[in-house]
Amino acid sequence: MDKFFQIFRIPDLRNKILFVLFILLVFRLMAVIPIPGIDAVRLKGFLESNQLFGFFNIFSGGALTNLSIMMLGVAPYITATIIMQLLTMIFPALKQMYYEEGAVGRAKFNRYSRYLTVPLAALQSYGFLNLLISQGVLGTLTLADTLRNVVLITAGSMILVWFGELITEKKIGNGVSLIIFAGIVSGLPNVIRTAILSYNPSALPTYAAFIILSIVVIAGVVFVNQGERKIPISYSRRVRGNKMYGGAASYLPLKVNQAGVIPIIFAISILLFPQFFAQIVSIISPDLSLRLNDLVSKFLNNQFVYGGIYFALVIVFTYFYTAVTFDPQEISKNLQRSGGFIPGIRPGEPSGDFLSKIVKRITLFGAIFLGAIAVLPILTQIFTGIKTLTIGGTALLIVVSVAIETMKQIDSQMVMREYEGIQ
Repeated sequence: MDKFFQIFRIPDLRNKILFVLFILLVFRLMAVIPIPGIDAVRLKGFLESNQLFGFFNIFSGGALTNLSIMMLGVAPYITATIIMQLLTMIFPALKQMYYEEGAVGRAKFNRYSRYLTVPLAALQSYGFLNLLISQGVLGTLTLADTLRNVVLITAGSMILVWFGELITEKKIGNGVSLIIFAGIVSGLPNVIRTAILSYNPSALPTYAAFIILSIVVIAGVVFVNQGERKIPISYSRRVRGNKMYGGAASYLPLKVNQAGVIPIIFAISILLFPQFFAQIVSIISPDLSLRLNDLVSKFLNNQFVYGGIYFALVIVFTYFYTAVTFDPQEISKNLQRSGGFIPGIRPGEPSGDFLSKIVKRITLFGAIFLGAIAVLPILTQIFTGIKTLTIGGTALLIVVSVAIETMKQIDSQMVMREYEGIQ
């Protein structure tokens, strides 16, 4: 407990944490401001019957429950980020900006992602409003009402992106992830209250299964996030003047899951996109939009198909995000510049190839493990018929991963100030 209070004895760190908590509080207050004309009963029924939009409610931090002005959450920004990362593979100039121009290039890249978020948020808000109207959750809107709601929802999404950047700048966790985290945690009291009110002694085995599943998910996420492969590094001796430098031995930690919780977030974002696209098509052809929406619903309502796609997307995005954030050749060059080398491996390109081989191998295990944990609640739903397990399992996965990553960042800041870590 004393270690916990040490955090608040460091003025700079304490102020950063209080600032982050304040931003999250403002977000939760704004998440209850609804757009006008909602049928709350129909909205509740729609969310309960549509598993994908139950996932989307996670993205919005629970704002979708109230049809808040922040109902889209950070989903448009996540979609924009995926598109921008894919574009780096097509346009060399973007790739150079992201990988070779340092902090300035990354800042410019993120600015372009924000610009792309605006039209995506507008399109998604329009498509979602049409979907809600078709389900009877919203009444028929005039053109002026539609434009007003699209502007409000788009602005709400951009405010969340700004909040996320403010949090990230404080280096107390990832801003976007913490916003999703806060939304999930804020819904826990309601989940607990519902569980208590609906308690049925005959369903005790199901409750026990849910608790066991939760423990398995938590243990699995901790295992994957903490697992790493240590690559030994040696440093050659160098003489400068009358002093000798180097000769020390160290290691390079390669995490089993370099991407963290990002693959889960990306995978859910992609799963949600087809239904949004079907609604956007209504601008051109309402009949085509209706047919596309029915097709997507029938396809993804098959639990085995949905689970298989979800599993595959998690694996693909784990590799994709690892490739984006971890460059073995660049690490090899940095090692060579500092006089470091991997014993038994030639410096330079051979070392980069060796690191690439190791990363691909351990990422495969991490990706499969993460994908298995992601679809485990879906399999549980198939055999128990309880839908809340699916959303609860994914939410639990995100909460544990974000909590671990945030603790690590706080711990690193304490170590920098020569305080004992909190782990």
